[in-house]
Amino acid sequence: MRTRYKLFVGPTVRTLREQHGWRLEACARRLGISVSYLSQIEANQRPVTDRVLMALVQTFHTPIETFEVDGSQRLIADLREAVAESGAGEEPVPLSELRQAALQAPTLARRFLDLHRANHRLGERLKLTEEALSLDEATTSSSLLPYEEVRDYFHFKDNYLDALDRAAEDLAREVGLGSQLRADAVLEMYLREPLGVRARYAPLGDVMRRFDPTTNELWLNATNPIATNVFQMAYHVAAAALSDIIERELASARFKSQEAVDVCRIGLGNYAAGALLMPYGRFSAAARELRHDVEQLAALFGVSLEQVCHRLSTLQRPGRKGVPLYFVRLDYAGNITKRHSATRFSFARFGGACPLWNVHEAVGAPDRFLVQVAEMPDGVRYLCIARALVKRSESYLTPDRRFVLGFGCEIGDAHALVYSEGVDLKGPATPIGISCRICERDDCTQRAFPPVDRRLTVPIHERRTVPFRLGG
Repeated sequence: MRTRYKLFVGPTVRTLREQHGWRLEACARRLGISVSYLSQIEANQRPVTDRVLMALVQTFHTPIETFEVDGSQRLIADLREAVAESGAGEEPVPLSELRQAALQAPTLARRFLDLHRANHRLGERLKLTEEALSLDEATTSSSLLPYEEVRDYFHFKDNYLDALDRAAEDLAREVGLGSQLRADAVLEMYLREPLGVRARYAPLGDVMRRFDPTTNELWLNATNPIATNVFQMAYHVAAAALSDIIERELASARFKSQEAVDVCRIGLGNYAAGALLMPYGRFSAAARELRHDVEQLAALFGVSLEQVCHRLSTLQRPGRKGVPLYFVRLDYAGNITKRHSATRFSFARFGGACPLWNVHEAVGAPDRFLVQVAEMPDGVRYLCIARALVKRSESYLTPDRRFVLGFGCEIGDAHALVYSEGVDLKGPATPIGISCRICERDDCTQRAFPPVDRRLTVPIHERRTVPFRLGG
């Protein structure tokens, strides 16, 4: 296997060496390289060759994916956005320095991001307080911190939890999912025996699932689609059967608040439910065979389009990785409510998404797939798929839930997706960015506001679509 780019893995090698209790000399001897070369590798002064990479895998008995740099790319993107926002009006930090920080001091970089998010929340809270005081109203504290903490946990786990995923796959075989019986019938039988839980159905308003431990009854909303109720039953089964693994994951995460622990417990239960209904081996094989046609996969596994898209973004098992995909869910106001990426595609963390991205256009084309070839400022192209969906409330007095699903891959993997059919992958691409606040493009006519790390000038005698020009 040939590496396609210079691979710098210094912090990973140093951490592994220290975990084994080896000095530089002993480790270099095991790897068959000089001490000076190993020292330069750990300092990220030299990349590893293919031969050294294989020696690292064999010496440390770790999968080759351990030394991939995708996580560093996401960390660099997050740092760039945070530094640009916090340093508005100051000289921008060179990308080379941000890359060096992410590669050589990732723990410090994440601590900086924690501080930036805390400062960001305090600024928002101060604005709310000032508004409330001016209106003589009370304010409530922000509840975003636990969700942000959990979001980052999954983000830096690459949205894949090996122990939980494998255990859910084993549980699927034990439960009998994948047989000729429908998933809801199989899960109801497993709930009764061995869990001793009876599934009940009734209109429950906005409640999707409610468990009564005194009667051992799992109440499901009769107005939910079948796929939703199947997922809720799978959640209960997985949360009960895999609770030990879930609690170990929570303990190792070391969250800063009990609220974050509670939020992540739900997130881990949802992850396990998805892995139970769509076991890794069967699902990844079907995804390849059907060329990631999400509608066919949803029908085959008896799940929803959203559940399929989410599961596709988790196919990161070492040695059996699927096509790297990103997945995002937005409401009609453009707020990102879910985001996962196994690609270099980055999402805005502190502002709105690029208006040229096709997820926004999908709002006006419900129940239809939109396909776009897009190019980020770094020159990486993506095949972007978007679909607007409506979840009916089944009540005239309750508004329907409307949202957009977006998923896609780098253009080099586009042939593996059925959505590339008839698309000119080498033709013109739509230039998009992460968000206006950090976008490098000088000539975008869709800019909502200038980037925070660039100076601007406003011509007095000229008016263009965008009323300012960007400087260096």
